[in-house]
Amino acid sequence: MKKLLFLPLLAILAIAAQNTATYNVDVTSSTIAWTGYKVTGKHTGYVKVKNGNLTWTDGKLTGGSFDIDMNSITCTDLEGEYAGKLVGHLKSDDFFGVAKYPTAKFVITKAIPQDTKGNYKIVGNLTIKEKTNEVKFLASANENNGTISATGKITVDRSEYDVKFGSGSFFDNLGDKTIYDEFDLQVTLVAKQ
Repeated sequence: MKKLLFLPLLAILAIAAQNTATYNVDVTSSTIAWTGYKVTGKHTGYVKVKNGNLTWTDGKLTGGSFDIDMNSITCTDLEGEYAGKLVGHLKSDDFFGVAKYPTAKFVITKAIPQDTKGNYKIVGNLTIKEKTNEVKFLASANENNGTISATGKITVDRSEYDVKFGSGSFFDNLGDKTIYDEFDLQVTLVAKQ
């Protein structure tokens, strides 16, 4: 009987002994660069991190999440009127419908260490337009003097989020007007205690 009582006590002590801290994402130092691809080339730009946090336990990344301000989409490969038209189209219902869906979200469900140098396989849930899908990607995260620096590239299949415009997955005979389903998000987060 004493052994049965002792085991839960050990489990509680082991959890209490973990050194866990939550770091808040510094939105002014964090960036998300996007790249979208089409048959005839690509477009690039940025979208802002709205808020977020990272959890650090016993020297390792163990969790976290961040929100993306979809109203902040910018374009960096075009200028003036052309950039404005592209951004307007991306914000429209053809793509991300930001009037109705102003925020996207990513939540880490697993951070799997790959080595002792701060490299991880990240598994998490990405929500865009209120549709949530699991994504997996490689990332690095290191803590130094109360600041976590984390980077990773997420490849997103927009067809899984009901973003259909110009997609060969939904429309035939698009030819050189085809916009590929996959786009990349290069995420750089800086988080502080």
